[in-house]
Amino acid sequence: MNGRLSALDDSFLAVESANAHMHVGWAARFSPPQQGPSPSFTELRDHIESRLCRAPRYRQRLAQVPLGMNAPVWVDDEDFDIDRHVVRSSAHRLADLADSCMSRQLPRDRPMWQICISDQLEGGGIGLIGKAHHCMVDGIAAVELASLLLDPSPVPPTEETGAWRAKRPPGPVHRLVEGVLDRVMEEASLARFPMRLVRAPWRVARVVAPIRRTGGALAQSARPSAPVEPFNQAISPARHLAWFERPLADLKRIGRAYGASVNDVLLAAAAGGMRNFLKGRDQEPAPLKTMVPVNVRGEGSAGELGNRISFLFIDLPCDEPDPVRRLQDVQLAMGKRKDAGDPEGAEVAMEAVKYLPRTVQHAVSKTIASPRTFNLTVSNIPGLRDPMYMLGCGLQAAYPVVPLAEQHALSVGMTTVRDNAFFGLYAARDQLPDADRLAEAVDSSIDELLERTAWAVPAELG
Repeated sequence: MNGRLSALDDSFLAVESANAHMHVGWAARFSPPQQGPSPSFTELRDHIESRLCRAPRYRQRLAQVPLGMNAPVWVDDEDFDIDRHVVRSSAHRLADLADSCMSRQLPRDRPMWQICISDQLEGGGIGLIGKAHHCMVDGIAAVELASLLLDPSPVPPTEETGAWRAKRPPGPVHRLVEGVLDRVMEEASLARFPMRLVRAPWRVARVVAPIRRTGGALAQSARPSAPVEPFNQAISPARHLAWFERPLADLKRIGRAYGASVNDVLLAAAAGGMRNFLKGRDQEPAPLKTMVPVNVRGEGSAGELGNRISFLFIDLPCDEPDPVRRLQDVQLAMGKRKDAGDPEGAEVAMEAVKYLPRTVQHAVSKTIASPRTFNLTVSNIPGLRDPMYMLGCGLQAAYPVVPLAEQHALSVGMTTVRDNAFFGLYAARDQLPDADRLAEAVDSSIDELLERTAWAVPAELG
C-alpha cells in the first residue's frame, strides 16, 4: 500500500461538506523579476510540474476501502494531468483571485490540491493561490509545499526530473483485505497492551502520565461553548480572505515587554479585535472558546506530509477591556494548558481514536468540529525566514488560510515571510461580509498593545 490515512487525516474528510471545505492554503504575491520579462503562465505551470518529483503525494489520489472497513489509502493517479491542478485566472486583484479559488471545494477523484495563478496582477507581479486538502497536509506542511516551489536564488537550479510513470493501484479486493488486516493488527496490539504491562510493571509510570494528560485535554475539549453570533452559524460555500501585514518586530516588541510569546500576542490581538468588532455591531463581547493548533513534529521531520498537529483550547478574553490584561489572561491560560500537557494529551487521544469503529471515529470528529466544542480557530504557522523566489520573482507576501468547519464563519491565521507577519482572516463571505473591518480591528488591537508597551518595563528587567 502507498499509505493509509491516519485517524486525524481521515477526520478532515469526515467533517467536510459542500459548505465547509477542508482545504488549507495561502495567497501569495510575487514581484516581477529584477531582470528580464515576467514568466508566462505556461512557464510557471511547467516549473511547478517539474518540482512534483519532490513531493510524490501530489500525484496521488485517495482510494476507498470497500464497505468502509478502514480509512482510504493513497494510490498513484493514473490519469494525472497538471492542467487540472495548475489553472490560470484572469483576475487582476489578488483578493479576487483568492476568493474565487478558495470558494470551490476540491474534488476527491484526483490528487486533492490546486494552484490558481494570475500572471497579470494590477501594478505588475504575479498572484498565486495554493490550496491542499487538510487530509494531505496541515498548515506547516502547506508552507513546506510552497518552499518546494521556491528557491533561495532568483536563478533556479537545473533539475533532472525524469519521466514519471504511475504505479498500477491495488484493486478493491486487495484494498479490502489490507484494510481488514490492518484493523486486526491494531486490535491485536490493543489486546496485548495489558499483558505487556504485567510483564514489565515499570512501564506503568510511563502510561499513567499520558493518560492523565489525555483526561485533561478531553475535559477541556468537552467543556461546552455557546455559539456566538456572527461567528457560529450555518455557512455557505462562498469565502473571503481578509488580510493585513505588519513588521514581525511589532509583535516581538510587545512580547519582550510582557514576557509573552509571539503566539500569545497573536491570541491577545485576536481577542481585542473580536471585542471591538462585536462592540461595533452593538453586541456585548463574550469570551470565545478558541482552538489553537500546536505543532508536534519532531526534529528531522521536515517535508513530512499529513497532519502532525495537536490542539489545545483556551477562552479568548474578549470581555476584558484592558489590552494588557487580555495579554496576561492569554499568557496564563496558555501556560496552564501547556503545563497540563494538553497538546500531548490530545495527540494521544487522537491516536487512540483509531481503535474505534470508523463510524464512531467520524462521529467523534464531527463532535469536535462542532461550535459546541469551540467558537473559533487561531493558528500561528511558522513561515519562511529567507528571501525566496519563483522563476526570478521574489515572494513579497503570503496570507494563510485556515479551514472552516460547519457553523464556523471565521478563522484567523498568521505566518511570516522574512521580517513581516502576514495575517489571514478567512471568512464565510455571506455570513460575515464585513470581515475586512474585523481585520482592521485586529490590526488596531496590536496598535493598542504597542501604545501600552511604550510605558512598560521589559519583563527581563521588571
